[in-house]
Amino acid sequence: MRASRLLSIQMLLQTRGRMSARALAAELEVSVRTLHRDVDQLTAAGVPIVAERGREGGFSLLDGWKTSLTGLTAAESQAVFLSGLAGPAAQLGLKHDVESAQLKLLTALPAGTRDAAQRVSSRLHLDPVDWYREVEPVPQLSTIAEAVWSERALAICYESWKTTAARTVGPLGLVLKAGVWYVVALLKDEPRTFRVSNIAAAEILSSTVRRPKNFDLAGYWRASIERFERELLKSEARVLATAAGLKNLAYLSSAVARAIAADPRPHRQDGRVEVRIPIESIEHATGQLLRLSPEVEVLEPAVLRASIVERVRAVAALYGLKASK
Repeated sequence: MRASRLLSIQMLLQTRGRMSARALAAELEVSVRTLHRDVDQLTAAGVPIVAERGREGGFSLLDGWKTSLTGLTAAESQAVFLSGLAGPAAQLGLKHDVESAQLKLLTALPAGTRDAAQRVSSRLHLDPVDWYREVEPVPQLSTIAEAVWSERALAICYESWKTTAARTVGPLGLVLKAGVWYVVALLKDEPRTFRVSNIAAAEILSSTVRRPKNFDLAGYWRASIERFERELLKSEARVLATAAGLKNLAYLSSAVARAIAADPRPHRQDGRVEVRIPIESIEHATGQLLRLSPEVEVLEPAVLRASIVERVRAVAALYGLKASK
């Protein structure tokens, strides 16, 4: 465990440059005292770590010194090969680069670790696209990716559901969600999310992007999803559901699944359970909940129940059936 931590200290200083003792200790989840002991041991072993005191001080490696890629465990080498998804890498224009990097890594690994790493690619396939969906065409993705890597501004033509507009944005990162690519970019100094398939044209500009200090792409994405759900699911419905109905309700969305898990109710005499679930709108909920009938019955709001009844009558009339009042 300690040997792995010593190697991590070298890798962190090599990739990030100078780091304070507190930052290094937090990254490694150890105390500052333990970190100082580790640094002393590395220094005694010949690793040229430079310590600088003061508010702007910290630890860094001697300029020009680099460690070789050694010390990867079998599990770590397998994890590295999980990062090279063939489909997304090809869409980003990085397919050959990923293959070349993996080949170089394999060459550097010991024989036993090399076999463990190769086993991953031959026995595990990751498909990020959801069922019954085609991969979206994203002809502008490679251009957008290049702007993200080089921190350059982009001039884009974006087609939203309202209109098509020309915008200049500062790309911060790419996200692949259920087979759909999104780019997070600054628009008027605020991070926004753009669906890549809606970008009809993209041109890299000469101006650079000033990345916001401490911007965390993963954290931004989690917060934006939570905010989207809160803004979208503003209403609530009370329903009765059988065991099969509860299972199908949970498939509607993660927000509905969480509501069901957080709202356990005793079973009625007929075996059904009453739960409250978030809904987007009356029209949207009508389509969702009607197809779950008769395993799910809407009790409230009355307008949603009436909407479902009206939809049933319209379907019955369409097929020449008489719906009772």
